[in-house]
Amino acid sequence: MFKYILKRLGISILILFGVSLILYILLRAMPTDFVQQKIIALNTTGATVTDEFIQAMKESYGLADIPIVGYFKWLGNILRLDFGKSFISQREVLSEVFDGGRIGTSFTVAAIATVFEFLIAIPLGITAATHQYSIRDYIVTVLVLVGISLPSFFFGQLLKDIFSNKLHWFPVSGMQTPGMSQTGIALFFDRLWHMFLPILTVVILSIGGRMRMTRTNMLEVLNADYIRTARAKGLNERVVIYKHAFRNTMIPLVTGLAGLIPSLFSGAMITESVFDLEGIGSYALNAMTQGDIPVIMTYNMFLAALSVLGVLLADLMYAVVDPRVKLA
Repeated sequence: MFKYILKRLGISILILFGVSLILYILLRAMPTDFVQQKIIALNTTGATVTDEFIQAMKESYGLADIPIVGYFKWLGNILRLDFGKSFISQREVLSEVFDGGRIGTSFTVAAIATVFEFLIAIPLGITAATHQYSIRDYIVTVLVLVGISLPSFFFGQLLKDIFSNKLHWFPVSGMQTPGMSQTGIALFFDRLWHMFLPILTVVILSIGGRMRMTRTNMLEVLNADYIRTARAKGLNERVVIYKHAFRNTMIPLVTGLAGLIPSLFSGAMITESVFDLEGIGSYALNAMTQGDIPVIMTYNMFLAALSVLGVLLADLMYAVVDPRVKLA
């Protein structure tokens, strides 16, 4: 096991190196960079911008070199644990990304939504599979189509219009009631009140895929020979479903662990923008639109490292879920 983990960690380093190279080249290939946007803003004010000024700005932001040279300079700084400064705020990137409660906000929304997603999607997927072509199955299918089809910006705005603007049950935006200095339990419930609609949006739009996966895998397992044998032996139906059938559907669910860990920290970009949450997702989206390369690179490499960790944990969990899997 230990040898396997060391081998996977070595491979992970190579993967992160390749991901960072591709990301940097793609960012430098964007139609407009941060300096060009600054120049456009100056031109709209009627200011005269010389070529010397443009070159000086590119050098100050590290954009004067060709992409491959700029990448190795960035990589050298990263190896010295220097993640640079944000182009926009001129603050250290680590402070920009990890301070200010952005990751905490995104993690809270994603973690609560993930818990409810599993609690709702898996039982619904099981009941749809065990009652195939029944009313339950058709209702679950409709929910799956809703969850997969609705865009987050549309559904979020719809919920906000109904429950915030018309019914006034929940706040329109933000994480806390402005002008109120609350602490303790009052602050907790105030933030929970503000986060209800964003969490509801994420849950409803995410349960569709999980339900469909659970239903499909359960249907495949329920048609297996060993399930028919278990029923023929007179085992209780709940034992057949939850002890024998469901356990064999765990492997695809464990595979989802690889994407679950980075999703907890990446933030729901569109949902956070709709509800004006100061999360890491909306912050990264703003950095992307303005070409803030140090912030974007740090954010994406953080998620890439979490993805690699998620894949490793998923591989280790295979041996726990299925004793037939041997790691070497």
